[in-house]
Amino acid sequence: MKLLVIGAGMMGSAAAYDMARQPDVEVVTLADADLPTARRAAARIHRLLGGAGRKKVRAVRLDASDLKAATRLMRGHAGTLSAVPYFFNLGLCRAAIAAGCHFADLGGNNTVVRAEYALAARAAKRGIGIAPDCGLSPGMASVLAGELVRRLQAKHGRRSRLADALKIYVGGLPDKPKPPFSYQLVFSVEGLINEYAEPARILRGGKIVEIEPLTELETFHMEGFEILAAFHTSGGTSTMPETFKGMVGECFEKTLRYPGHFAMVRSLYDLGFFSKEKLKIGNARVSPREITSRLLVEKLTSAVPDVCIMRVEAHRGGAVSSFSMVDRFDGKTGMTAMMRTTAWPAAIVLMMMTRGDIARRGGIHQETDVPGPAFLEEMARRGVEIVFSAG
Repeated sequence: MKLLVIGAGMMGSAAAYDMARQPDVEVVTLADADLPTARRAAARIHRLLGGAGRKKVRAVRLDASDLKAATRLMRGHAGTLSAVPYFFNLGLCRAAIAAGCHFADLGGNNTVVRAEYALAARAAKRGIGIAPDCGLSPGMASVLAGELVRRLQAKHGRRSRLADALKIYVGGLPDKPKPPFSYQLVFSVEGLINEYAEPARILRGGKIVEIEPLTELETFHMEGFEILAAFHTSGGTSTMPETFKGMVGECFEKTLRYPGHFAMVRSLYDLGFFSKEKLKIGNARVSPREITSRLLVEKLTSAVPDVCIMRVEAHRGGAVSSFSMVDRFDGKTGMTAMMRTTAWPAAIVLMMMTRGDIARRGGIHQETDVPGPAFLEEMARRGVEIVFSAG
């Protein structure tokens, strides 16, 4: 099987590494607009794999906005993973359908994801699957939420109301936070700002509603950590509100941060620093978001070891069933916890589609179409421990 990864940054290189170490993967093509970046990433993967794995990854140049070139490159590959910023994903999804190539991406924007799912019928006719939102959350968290619902169905039958609430808490954090930000960039700055700036879609009282981001602050407790702040951000629920409407009373995802960070980003939001509206400054026109993006990269980029925390809870009649995960930076591979828990789930889902473990074609939804037990087994095989607690 031949696979393609578009984007040779942290997530793309981690996904390519994971794919290349699978015995049934023949070749992984790692594409990036900057060919030296792709070549350096491929060389790092080769060093990690050693032996026969040295010839598995090839680096090529690709501008993700050049959809004709993307379509040509996708042909001959069984599946493509997009690890570039979310605004490229719709075009790349169309290119994959034209090429007859399974497609997955890391998501990052509700509007883009809905537009991708609108192409599901076209993809099904071509016999391929398209799976947006395959990262950590949405992505792995959605798979686990779906698995909790299925376990409730097995225990209580297919009743109209299976759970009072599905609550998801996720955070990628520095293992040892330093003030004043107590945060470091662990994925795309465009994706981070989008989470902070766009509305959050949730289920409340059995109805789908949109609420303001950076709201409904609460405290969160995980053993081994100080008390964390949890608050709404955009994109984390993906398609779960539609999927679980009528089955679950409440469904939301909240982002976890160390205390103090919330007040800082809420102030930026209130002051308009995440706005895309262009302002005239001297002879130039620039948006506050562009400036904020540049500053966040300068101030929050760090090589400090990180940690990813996740808990997915199903509440029913006072009982709580949950999946919990704490994953840390791996010094042996140099891979961050966010790389391991975002890129590897995406790689798993793409390979499940190409192998036929996910038989559905057209639009693939993480919470219903990804087999939970097999997914958990794959993550455990990679050394990511996810603990189940029965309510």
